[in-house]
Amino acid sequence: MKPIYYICIVLLVAITTSCQEPSQVVTNSNDYVKYLSHNNHQNINETNKKLNFWNTKIKTDSIQLPAMIAVAGVYSEMFQSTGNIQFLKQAEQVLVKSVKVAAIKKEGYLLALARNYISQHRFKEAKNAAQGAYILNPNASAKMVLFDVSMELGQYNEAKKYLEEIADQSKYNFLIRLAKWNDYKGDLDATIRNMEKAKTIAEQSNKKGLMLWSYTNLADYYGHAGRIKDSYDYYLKTLEIDPSNAYAMKGIAWIIYSYEHNPQEALRIIDAVTESYQSPDYFLLKAEIAEFQKDHLTKKGNLIGYKYAIADKRYGKMYNTYNAMLLAEEYQDFNKALEIAEEEIDNRPTPQSYDLKAHILNLKGEHEKALEIAEKFIIGKTFEPETQYHIAEIYKTNGFQNKVNTIKKELIESAYELGPVLSQKIAKL
Repeated sequence: MKPIYYICIVLLVAITTSCQEPSQVVTNSNDYVKYLSHNNHQNINETNKKLNFWNTKIKTDSIQLPAMIAVAGVYSEMFQSTGNIQFLKQAEQVLVKSVKVAAIKKEGYLLALARNYISQHRFKEAKNAAQGAYILNPNASAKMVLFDVSMELGQYNEAKKYLEEIADQSKYNFLIRLAKWNDYKGDLDATIRNMEKAKTIAEQSNKKGLMLWSYTNLADYYGHAGRIKDSYDYYLKTLEIDPSNAYAMKGIAWIIYSYEHNPQEALRIIDAVTESYQSPDYFLLKAEIAEFQKDHLTKKGNLIGYKYAIADKRYGKMYNTYNAMLLAEEYQDFNKALEIAEEEIDNRPTPQSYDLKAHILNLKGEHEKALEIAEKFIIGKTFEPETQYHIAEIYKTNGFQNKVNTIKKELIESAYELGPVLSQKIAKL
C-alpha cells in the first residue's frame, strides 16, 4: 500500500495539471464569427415598431387593456434583447396599471406581473401576485407560476404539489418544470431526458420562443454533464434562430475560457456581446478571466465597472449574491456582506442563500458558526458545485480533512462548470 502522503501529492499534481492545461478543443471560430458583428439593432427596431403600434391603440381605441399587456410584453422582449433594466421596470409599470384597471380576466395580468417580479428577484411579491391569480382562477397557468416562485423561495414541498397537479408528459410547460425539479434533486440524467422531450415538442410547434428556451437550457445541462461538444452545438443552434442572442454567445465564451483555456478568444466574444447588451455580471466574468490571466489591473478595472453598473437602484436585489460575495472575497468587508446575506435569506431562504452566509462567516473566521449553518440548512439539500466547494472549505477550516477529500473528488468532475480559477483553488483544499 502506498503511503497516504504520496497519494495526496500525486492527486494534487494531477488536479493542478488539469487546471492549467487546456482540454480538447471543441469550438471553431468559423462557426460563430458571423454572429460577433451581428448586433441587436434589428430586433430593437422591430420591437420599437410593435411598441409604437400598441401605444397608439392605448391612446385611440377602446381595447386599452389588451394593448397594455402587449406593450408590457414588448418591454419584456426589449429587456431580454438588450439587458437594459429600464425596460423591465417599464414592463412592471404597465402591468401594475393593468392589474388595477382590469375588471375581467385579472388573473392573466397578475401572472404576467408575477413573472416580472421573479425576473427582478422580488419573490415574495411574485408569490402574492400568483396567489391572487390562483384565487381568481386555479388553472394550470397559475399553478405553473406558483411552482416557479415556490422553487425560488425554497418552498420545495409546495412546489412539488403544484408540479404534480399539472403533470402531463405531453405538455412542454410541464416538462421544463419537471426538468427544473430533477435538477434541484441532483438527477442530471432525468433533467436532460425531460428537457430533450420538451425540445422535441418545441421543434414540432415551430415556436421560436420555446425553441430558444429549450436549446439554451439543454446547452447548459449538457455542459454540466461534461458533454461540452453537445453544449456548444446547442448554443450554435440558438444563434441560428436568434443571431444576437447574448446568452448563447456568453455560453460559447465560457466553453472557450473554462474548457479550452483560451481567455483571449473568450474576451473577444464578450466584448462583442457587450457592445449592444447591458448586464453588470459581464464585468464579473471579465474580472474572473483577468484573474486567470494574472492581470490584476484589468481585474480591478472590471470590478470597478461592476460597482458603477449596480449603483443603479432599479436593480434592487437582483445582484445581492454577487455583491455579498464580492464584499467578502475581494474587500473583506464581512459585516456588510453578512447584512446582504441576511437580506437574501429573508428574500429567498434557499440552501444557496444560507450557503452565502456560511461562506462569509467562514471567510471571517467564524468557522464553527459556518459549520452549524451548513449542517442545518445546506448539506444534503443542494447539489450545486459552488456550494459543495464552500462546504469543503468549511470542513477544512473545522479540521474534517477526510470529508474534504470526499467532496474534492466530486469537485474535480465539475471543473468545467466551476471554471479555472475555482478549480485551481480546489487543488489547495
